[in-house]
Amino acid sequence: MQRKIIEKENIGTLHFGPMEVLQDNHEITKRSRRLKRAEKLGNSYKSKSKIAFRSLEGLFRVETTVWATTEKFVSLKGGVLIPIHCIKGVEFY
Repeated sequence: MQRKIIEKENIGTLHFGPMEVLQDNHEITKRSRRLKRAEKLGNSYKSKSKIAFRSLEGLFRVETTVWATTEKFVSLKGGVLIPIHCIKGVEFY
């Protein structure tokens, strides 16, 4: 299934389910580390990251700056939140 590109401003129109999208504990730990790295890159260098995530509407990809990560959410530039359990992957450059 192909991921649709979405602008961060449109993420608020999506709905997120309660289920964890990753099944492997190693992948969940890896995601957590990569989100923290994306946060550091975003705050220090205003560097953008690519985040792949699942909503009830399908798979999406957004390219944006990660401002903060909490135990349950990732905060993007502009105050947009994505539940961490819905994030499939994080890439940065």
